[in-house]
This record gives sequence, structure tokens and C-alpha cells, in this order.
Amino acid sequence: MQVKEINVTPEIILRHIGIEDAIDVFNTIDTQRVYMGEWLPFVEQTKSVDNTIEFINAINGKPENERDSTFTIQYNGEFAGIIGFKGTDKSNMRTEIGYWLSEPFQKKGIMTLSVSRLIKFAFEDLGIHRVQIKCATGNAKSKNIPLRLGFMHEGTERDGELLSDGKFTDIEVYSYINKPNIV
Repeated sequence: MQVKEINVTPEIILRHIGIEDAIDVFNTIDTQRVYMGEWLPFVEQTKSVDNTIEFINAINGKPENERDSTFTIQYNGEFAGIIGFKGTDKSNMRTEIGYWLSEPFQKKGIMTLSVSRLIKFAFEDLGIHRVQIKCATGNAKSKNIPLRLGFMHEGTERDGELLSDGKFTDIEVYSYINKPNIV
């Protein structure tokens, strides 16, 4: 099920990513390379708006029944970041949420609210049972989100991701299970 837009709050809207977002996405990455590149390996490979267009086309070029939903985060009408599902396994009713937020939009609760709303969408609209989030061990801002939302820390993948500096980092795995009320 592909939706075009999810309202989080009157100020925050998740909008399905499209080619029209390529310039905003690229410009954010390009002007914040040091900040974003610390934890996001794709930053170094994103050298032009064409790379961003390729990323968006790769998402939207899949058949709809195989496509993970990826959204831009709009805050008061401005591009603030990206959030979406990845690696969705429909037969086992599980998915992962990935996200990043532009530096000027940090510390406003935008990402926590966006993740919370995406979890609700996954459970209520997509029939997902398990949502996970993976964060680099040293990325306190990112891992505080699943902690705030009541996710369980399941463990650590040793050397789970190769960063832009050529060094591996451990990845912490958090999960949230949809437990419907049992009558």
C-alpha cells in the first residue's frame, strides 16, 4: 500500500519522495557533508543531484507490491529530512525504519514524532507485527529515538556498518512489537 502523505502534526507532514524532491535532498546533503557524513555512509557517494535522482528512481522504480515507502519530512512546508521503511518482509510481517534529519531541524521532536507516526502506520495500515531500528553505537541522537519510544534493545551487531572513513562501527538493534490487546 503506497500512500502519498501522512500527517504527523499540523507542522510535520511525511510526503512520499519523488523526483521533485531531488534538489532539496541533494542540497541538504551537499551543504551538511561533515555533519551528516559522520554516521551516514551514502553522503560521500552523493556527489551530484543525479546521484539523488538515481536513489529516488531506485525506490520508485520497483513494482508497488515490492516497494518500501520512503517519505520526505516536511516541517512547516520546508524539507527537513527523510524517513522510511527498508527491508520489509511481508511474509514475516516485519520491517525496519531508517531516517535522517537536517541539522537545523534537530532538537524539535520532529524525528521522534515522525517515527512514532510511521510505527502506527506500519501496525494499523500495513499489518506489520515487528518494527526495528538500527543505530550506530556512538550515534546518541539516533538511538535516543527508539529508547524514547519504548523499543527494546536486542543486541549489537559487531562491525555492522562501514562508515565513510573506512572504519566499521557497531550497530545497536532495537525492536518494537505490535501486541494487540488480548481479551
